[in-house]
Amino acid sequence: LPAISVCGCCWALRPRYKRLVDNIFPEDPEDGLVKANMEKLTFFALSAPEKLDRIAAYLSERLTRELNRHRYGYVCIALEAMEQLLLACHCQSINLLVESFLGTLRLLLEADRPHLHILATGSFVKFANIEEDTPSYHRSYDFFVSRFSEMCHSDHEDPDTRIKIRVSGIRGLQGVVRKTVDDELQVNIWEPRHMEQIVPALLVNLEQGNSDSPAEQTEVCFRELLGRAAYGHINNAIRPVLMHLDSRSLWEGGSFAVRCFQIIMFSIQSQHSHLVIQQLLGHLDANSRSPASVRAGIVEVLSEAAVIEATGSVGPTVLEVFNTLLRQLRQSVDYQLTGYYDNAGKHKTTSFHEKTLQDAVIKTIGSFANTLPVYQRSEVMLFIMGKIPVPGIYPALGSPNTGRMIQVMLLKSLSNLLTALPSSFLEPLLSFTLMDDPEIRLLVLSILTSLIDRRHNAARITAVRYFSEMCVSAVQHAQRLYRHVFLACKEESNGPSHYQALFILLVVLSVELVSEEVLVDLIRLILALQEMGVTNQESLSVWNRCSLHAVCAAALHVLSQTGPPPPLHQHVTQVIESRQKGAPHLLPESVLCDQPRYQNKPIRRHLLFVQSKVCEALTGSSYSTQCERLNTPYTPQLTGTHSSPVNKFVSGFS
Repeated sequence: LPAISVCGCCWALRPRYKRLVDNIFPEDPEDGLVKANMEKLTFFALSAPEKLDRIAAYLSERLTRELNRHRYGYVCIALEAMEQLLLACHCQSINLLVESFLGTLRLLLEADRPHLHILATGSFVKFANIEEDTPSYHRSYDFFVSRFSEMCHSDHEDPDTRIKIRVSGIRGLQGVVRKTVDDELQVNIWEPRHMEQIVPALLVNLEQGNSDSPAEQTEVCFRELLGRAAYGHINNAIRPVLMHLDSRSLWEGGSFAVRCFQIIMFSIQSQHSHLVIQQLLGHLDANSRSPASVRAGIVEVLSEAAVIEATGSVGPTVLEVFNTLLRQLRQSVDYQLTGYYDNAGKHKTTSFHEKTLQDAVIKTIGSFANTLPVYQRSEVMLFIMGKIPVPGIYPALGSPNTGRMIQVMLLKSLSNLLTALPSSFLEPLLSFTLMDDPEIRLLVLSILTSLIDRRHNAARITAVRYFSEMCVSAVQHAQRLYRHVFLACKEESNGPSHYQALFILLVVLSVELVSEEVLVDLIRLILALQEMGVTNQESLSVWNRCSLHAVCAAALHVLSQTGPPPPLHQHVTQVIESRQKGAPHLLPESVLCDQPRYQNKPIRRHLLFVQSKVCEALTGSSYSTQCERLNTPYTPQLTGTHSSPVNKFVSGFS
């Protein structure tokens, strides 16, 4: 009994705060925190804030003692008490309480029990959501960044436990970001040393995206992190993403890389989009000597990012974006021809992989161009035209194949910039219709059609047939265009695709420019092409001449239904019906197909479109004033001096 009395006296002599702390622990830990006694402890702490540091230290001591004894129920009770004190206290002394609290969490996170890691993380998240009234000058979260990042990589043998640990790690990182990102006195979470831990930890879980990975929670955290990034933080946040995709070879295939940057572009502030683009462009240059699949993956991401970013936010160096892409295009052509993607000739590549990359670059050029206002797109078109090598002007092209392939690639990239048609752009473009290379001529015809076809009628024309319903738009410097169409038809190396493209161009012109003067000009041009096929002064093959007649028939059939009086359509229909009966080789169905059928024999008058009958068909209508011009055979002009409505109508087009 005396011993018991002594112990009782000793307990009574203990400091009050210790007695209050001891009283919150029940005899059976399963009963949980003694709420009534916790209220007394909280009241005491609020009444005597100078005791907070001692209360916190003693709670930490109790928790450590219970932890060492593996009495985890009491550990939970001690931690809960600390949390309640944190929520209740907003005075200056809270910093003393926080230091003990964070020290306790560090202790739990260093233990070898996963459930303690999860417990500590949950407690940290609650703390992170508390808005403190007083600044903290010397608080460090480095340990928590490191430990939470490590938890995100957990490979615990039990799948359920692994997911719980990873989710806790992600929530912990989210808590660190929330606690530090808006407080200038806290650790700078955007420093590379922190970002290089946080970002890969999130991407690993985002990458797996299955039942074993908390991808949804990860994406929420990643978006929140990026959404809080200021202008000066973007590069530090993006660089670890690029490094992660490099180290895990995730550019190839592209789907995960694209998803990452879709999240990035949708999460950051729109005015910062161009910083991401610049990082990607720099990374593309840095990977110039990587396999084509890696380069293609980066380019695909660039294309998707360009679609997402706000209009015109490519940044201050618009032409540098296109210069980088064109440089990659030129480099890929060199790699394709040499068969190696390095100067040492050690790493092989294939035409297939390089062409895949080239297609991706061309698509990306179009994606970027569509984010620009019209005037900038015109500048970009001229910029690309200036990069197209012309024999005799750019002698340092290397082999002829190199120059030809670069011409083809750059012309393909132009086809994605469907916008204005300035005169300084038209003349050099038209000059390519006269080149010997049939592929280049075909590309130029397609580009011209696309530039004129403002209402996308060409997409409806899948073969050379007879059409009757189209729409309206415009083109500039018509006589130059007519001249180059005429000269392009003289090329012996023209194939079915060329005549298809010529037909589409003539149809688009006739339906886009519903003007009496323009239609008469086109009729004159078509009659001149027919004459070329009849006289054969250019020594074209039989198939080429038959193809010319077929194109003229198809084009006139459409043109005769876009405004001229019915007698013209009747004449065209009569000639076509005569050909169907006695000369089907002069129609597209027979000659412009996989197995052409044609023959070399004189063409009788009733199988031709006759200028006098065309003129007669137009007499008595509003076209009468144009008939005199029909009597003058078309001859190509060297300069566009003709003052047609085309030139007037498109003044706002450039």
